[in-house]
Amino acid sequence: MHAAARLLGHAAGEPGARLRRRFDGLLGAMHRHRARAGDLAPALDHFRKVARSYRPGLFHTADVAGLPPTNNGLEQLFGSQRYHERRATGRKTASPGAVLRGSVRLIAGIGTRAQLRSAGDLGQVDHARWRELRRSLDGRRQARAARTRFRHDPDAYLAALEQQARQQTLPS
Repeated sequence: MHAAARLLGHAAGEPGARLRRRFDGLLGAMHRHRARAGDLAPALDHFRKVARSYRPGLFHTADVAGLPPTNNGLEQLFGSQRYHERRATGRKTASPGAVLRGSVRLIAGIGTRAQLRSAGDLGQVDHARWRELRRSLDGRRQARAARTRFRHDPDAYLAALEQQARQQTLPS
């Protein structure tokens, strides 16, 4: 178990492929020497079963530079974003803008604090992807506005929908 902990901690900074081979070798050795484990054999079996199920996600930090090795780093990053959002807006809870545009605001906020951007960086944007993202965000905004209008005055909202439906019919 200690060998697995050292290997998964990979303080040596080895590439992910080598770590996978070493981890697979360790699991194989646990299987081969199971009989020598005595009363701990069921624990080894359980560890091997759980390790196989988690294996696809165990080595991402070795493959992706800068990825935090645990969820603790990600939780701290998200918490930092929440803190800055609360400081900027004065709200104690998430703002409606964070709910509607969270996927964009989170990345923009973290990216802004992580490194400085220049005007040249903005010129390298894929305009088609940007337009598609804007379209999806606008759809969410419109859906939220429609819910608000419905709650405010359901009769007027439904009357407007009926009027739209009548206008969209083809002339006979």
